[in-house]
Amino acid sequence: MKATFVMSGARGRMGQMILSLAGGPEYSRDIEASGQIDLGDDALSQIKGAQVMIDFSSPENSIKMAELCAENSVGFILGTTGLTAEQKSKIEAQKARIPVLISPNMSLGVNLLFYLTEMAARALPNVEAEIVELHHNQKVDGPSGTAIRLKDIVRDVTRVPEEKVVHGRHGLVGKRTSGEIGMHAVRGGDTPGDHTVYFFLEGERLEITHRALSRSVFAHGALRAAMFLAGKPPGLYSMNDVLGIAHV
Repeated sequence: MKATFVMSGARGRMGQMILSLAGGPEYSRDIEASGQIDLGDDALSQIKGAQVMIDFSSPENSIKMAELCAENSVGFILGTTGLTAEQKSKIEAQKARIPVLISPNMSLGVNLLFYLTEMAARALPNVEAEIVELHHNQKVDGPSGTAIRLKDIVRDVTRVPEEKVVHGRHGLVGKRTSGEIGMHAVRGGDTPGDHTVYFFLEGERLEITHRALSRSVFAHGALRAAMFLAGKPPGLYSMNDVLGIAHV
């Protein structure tokens, strides 16, 4: 039986890509779009018949869509970035009524990067960590949501407080302090997204890198997530669940 989804943010770049892939031969047997929503549309009429909503819209709209899904027993996948902790918490709260999946990056490879970063941070608790992300020149926020998630993984494992996170360096900043986590955002060209986590040890360096060569990787991941979430019981899910890997 095919999974069915409604696309929120349907006229955006990611929405269009997800809908295009879902209508192609690769997914024709497994999933189909049953509705499309954008700002100003009648969302209630569009979610009828959908098992899951994929949302790539805006933080404020995402909260409204999550609440609407909860009222109508439709699973919710959040791909929108830039949410505050309070906004994210409001969406997570819907897990009591519907299955909810939240990921700052839907790429399967990036979610393996999250997993491997956590493994490395646990194995090297006193290591010096730096995170570098590179994106196209049209990206308006920095650091990226993916880089923030990588930072949070390292920080949570090593118990480094947020005030020890350094965003770039300029001038006479002094020597690197113990427990410091460096974050650096690079912008230019049309790169969809590169992320590298550096772990520095005495006499050696570990680098874990993911490079997105096409924005389609995010659309593929969103569709995989929708196929996974369709029919699941209420609860909070992650891309680890989609990939079938346990949290470290």
